[in-house]
Amino acid sequence: MEISPNAKPPVCKILDYGKFKYEEQKRDQQSKKKQHVVKIKEIRLRPRIDQHDLETKVNMGRKFLKDGCKLKVTLMFRGRELSRLDLGEIVLDKVAEMLTDIAEIEKRDPMEGRRITVMYSAK
Repeated sequence: MEISPNAKPPVCKILDYGKFKYEEQKRDQQSKKKQHVVKIKEIRLRPRIDQHDLETKVNMGRKFLKDGCKLKVTLMFRGRELSRLDLGEIVLDKVAEMLTDIAEIEKRDPMEGRRITVMYSAK
């Protein structure tokens, strides 16, 4: 194996190729262990959710954010609820207001089918 190709004369080393591949594989495994994978936790809401139920779900979201996960809030519409999109916006505004101290909005998607999604990340 060539160690230093730019030196005069070039420096080479004789080694066991199987051992070399094994050590390389172990190095790759060690570097993968140290990587941090961001998890996304989801909370699903409906536009006609009651105040206490909303607080319970937002508290779960707070717990997820404190654990280091990202939070995805999905507002789902069913049936005639689609005619009252303003109620859904009110619910999403309440959630944003409750989470302002711990999280910030990372991404807000427009309505996709019958769902609106908002991604939060911890401050």
